[in-house]
Amino acid sequence: MYDIAIIGGGPGGYVAAEKAGKKGLKTILFEKKDLGGVCLNEGCIPTKTLLYSAKLYDYARKSEKYGVRVEGATLDYKKMTDRKTKVTRKLVAGIGLRMKNAGVEVVKAEATISGRTDCGAICIIANGETYEAKNLLLCTGSEAFVPPIPGLDMATNEAIVTNRELLALKEAPTSLVIIGGGVIGMEFASLYNSIGAEVHVVEMMPEILGVMDHEISAMLRSQYTKKGIHFHLSCKVTHIEGHSVTFTDVEGAEYTIEGDKILLSVGRRPITRGLGLETLDIELERGGVKVDSQMRTNAEGVYAAGDITGYSLLAHTASREAEVAINTICGIEDAMRYDAIPGIVYTNPEVAGTGLTEAQAQQQGIEYECRKLPMAYSGRFVAENEGGEGLCKVITDKASDRVLGVHMIGNPCSEIISSACIAIERGMTAGELERVVFPHPTVAEIVKECLI
Repeated sequence: MYDIAIIGGGPGGYVAAEKAGKKGLKTILFEKKDLGGVCLNEGCIPTKTLLYSAKLYDYARKSEKYGVRVEGATLDYKKMTDRKTKVTRKLVAGIGLRMKNAGVEVVKAEATISGRTDCGAICIIANGETYEAKNLLLCTGSEAFVPPIPGLDMATNEAIVTNRELLALKEAPTSLVIIGGGVIGMEFASLYNSIGAEVHVVEMMPEILGVMDHEISAMLRSQYTKKGIHFHLSCKVTHIEGHSVTFTDVEGAEYTIEGDKILLSVGRRPITRGLGLETLDIELERGGVKVDSQMRTNAEGVYAAGDITGYSLLAHTASREAEVAINTICGIEDAMRYDAIPGIVYTNPEVAGTGLTEAQAQQQGIEYECRKLPMAYSGRFVAENEGGEGLCKVITDKASDRVLGVHMIGNPCSEIISSACIAIERGMTAGELERVVFPHPTVAEIVKECLI
């Protein structure tokens, strides 16, 4: 009898397993593929590894701006992808070691729930064997959503790819049509634009990065338009045939573009099918497993964390949700909060945001103040981003002066945003944040500069 069984070894599952094991719980983790889940093997880490190579290539080609001459800078796509694989394997092995050190039993097999024993234990079947556990944590993640577009058949059209197939390519496509201008779509647009591919982005909404601050999103789009990316906004894809994508704009005009590859990047959906959820009558909501603030489902002893909930499909959210679930099982008071979840787009320049956007504040009827400064107010940013544009926005509650949101564009904002997360999570006012001493010279100082 296990204290806890965990299905799924991604950022939620392996974090939960390690935490549970270190707390002395007899823990078993089921993962049908590789530890680390989609994030480590098919998403976050592989894309960021390739994006870093692309960024270095960008810098090499523009190094004369900094007084450094690099003659004949070239890019070796195979070496880039080989390094990506090496990095991924190293991190997967590292997670395996962490599981071993925490005393976690890992079963590499697909697991399904088969109900309960007479004494109330939860039964899981894997590799033809039945395992029993007092508690169950579901961390099965999500999968790419394939929209019902006429002519779309991934089984017969080699041109159509998701992030998984695109990352597995041994040769870079010469041209790429991206259906969907969200985070994943824009990161791949950045990557392949940097290495010389012709890139088109077709997006149904009037702006890219719909979940991010609209002003920041527009700035990123403007910068990448100058770099040669073609954006087709407020456009609906109506047909795919071979390498061709046909779409219509808001006025009904029809256009057709072609690409060496066609990337489907229109969102992800929770993986709930085939798990046996019905054997425990687990309730679903918005296509995902319904949970409370302690990550409990409606079924006794059953928890869920990560993309399977369908709420915040981010690796760091999954990890924190997993911590909450394990703490709850161990009788430690904890609750999941979503007020300060950071969102990052690892383009060049980077985009980062946390808390409320202006649009969200308006929707909630909050009277707010928006304080913003160009990144050029930071000496460090100017020194390291020759000719670069950037912006930092701090949104505060007009009545209480409490920090509600921080949004920025400019390198390296992915490493800066955590300070804003802490401020929002702790309910700090702008005055309190202003009194924090930031190191100089750093780009992070821009947050403080906005408040002065």
